[in-house]
Amino acid sequence: MRLRVTRKQKNSKMCFVCGLKNPFGLKADIYELENQDLVCLFTPGEEHQSYPGRLHGGITTAVLDEIIGRAILMNHEEEIWGVTMEFTTRFKKPIPLGVELRAIGRITKETHRTFEGTGEILLPDDTVAATGSGVYLRTPLDRISDFNAEEQEWRVVLKDKEPKEIALR
Repeated sequence: MRLRVTRKQKNSKMCFVCGLKNPFGLKADIYELENQDLVCLFTPGEEHQSYPGRLHGGITTAVLDEIIGRAILMNHEEEIWGVTMEFTTRFKKPIPLGVELRAIGRITKETHRTFEGTGEILLPDDTVAATGSGVYLRTPLDRISDFNAEEQEWRVVLKDKEPKEIALR
């Protein structure tokens, strides 16, 4: 199934998942889809491995945590942020390096103080390689960090060829 991209989310300078200037980061692109899922496109390299040729489990968890935690941004005009309270990852298949992967996240429950979500990382053939679920505390950004959007280069960075649709299983 091909889903229409409705918006691209912002990248930052040094975030491990989306930071465009982090020399060890994934430099992921994150897109909102018409079905209210959020998808992260990334290609892990050798610096992200555990066993040779395999993505490290901690990085797998970081990607899932990021994409699920960011999904809340789709539901609100203002930037709502979450602090991870609980997270579970289930590993189903080895995740290779050097190929574009898709991580999908969604919100499954939201209250005035918390939100919950689920997600998965898909291999190029659409096989589910890992799943995650988390519970997050909704927290104003100024209570999490001394965040300066300009200094952190928190903005949408468009590439020459942005996808108009993304295929999901």
